[in-house]
Amino acid sequence: MEYPHEPVLVKEVVQDLVTRPDGIYVDGTCGSGGHSASIGQRLVKGGRLICLDRDPDAIRQCRARLSFLGSRVSVVQANFAHIDAVLEEQNVKGVSGVLLDLGLSSTQLERSGRGFSFRRDEPLDMRMDPSQGVPAREWVNSLPEPELERIFREYGEERRARAIARAIGRARRLEPFTSALQLADLIRSVVPRAHGPGAKDPATRSFQALRIAVNGELENLQAFLERIPSWISRGGRLVVIAYHSLEDRKVKQAFREWEKGCTCPPDFPVCTCGKVPLFRPLRRRALKPTEHEITKNPRARSAVLRTAERI
Repeated sequence: MEYPHEPVLVKEVVQDLVTRPDGIYVDGTCGSGGHSASIGQRLVKGGRLICLDRDPDAIRQCRARLSFLGSRVSVVQANFAHIDAVLEEQNVKGVSGVLLDLGLSSTQLERSGRGFSFRRDEPLDMRMDPSQGVPAREWVNSLPEPELERIFREYGEERRARAIARAIGRARRLEPFTSALQLADLIRSVVPRAHGPGAKDPATRSFQALRIAVNGELENLQAFLERIPSWISRGGRLVVIAYHSLEDRKVKQAFREWEKGCTCPPDFPVCTCGKVPLFRPLRRRALKPTEHEITKNPRARSAVLRTAERI
């Protein structure tokens, strides 16, 4: 089977994550299984890998790709925000490491048929799991303009959010939006095209914003970050690869909060809050792909990797 998606920072992920080859590891966003396969290759007898993804197509690919692990791998269609339920079902009490790669896969962009890409004439859906939630076309065709503006501004950091929302409002009164290319062309008519090295398509930020909203991505990440500390065993690690500032900010804030110990006022003779540090960062600065990797895989250019170790 062909696996077109090139996983980002594979060597760094495996090096940070797999500290015990006989441990239990979770890939919360397995996709087509690129990171998972590399993690699985490091496992020895007693090691176990649990792979999650919301996308049914990703689950099928991952199962095929990881068949070499036999009974040492479990591939589950699930949202990583529900990691509590998954690990309980798997009879797991604690894990040695968890990976989240929060980016879209090449398969989702190029082959899903769900309108993730602004370059393809596909149905405007954008749901990671097509059996859950409301497709993007319904958001675009029914949300009030101020709400669309908020989504584009808040989740896409789009400066022309109001103009885009107003243009959508005018266009949908004449004809409802049904395809990704239809929406992308409208956005391009509103947002001037940038030029020069690294210039992005004018629809990039708005598509990102709509996808985040449709899939509740920030809410899912927040739920995961609130739950995961109790599942990672001492010495275990959490590795997160983020691709835009909103995700990375949440991860960075969580890591900083987990580092903190006692929060009692300095003049308290004895600690009464009982707060102790939960994690330590493996490195102070986020790790980014090398220029060599970006040249080979341009989608890696915005990736940042952060790792924290349970103490």
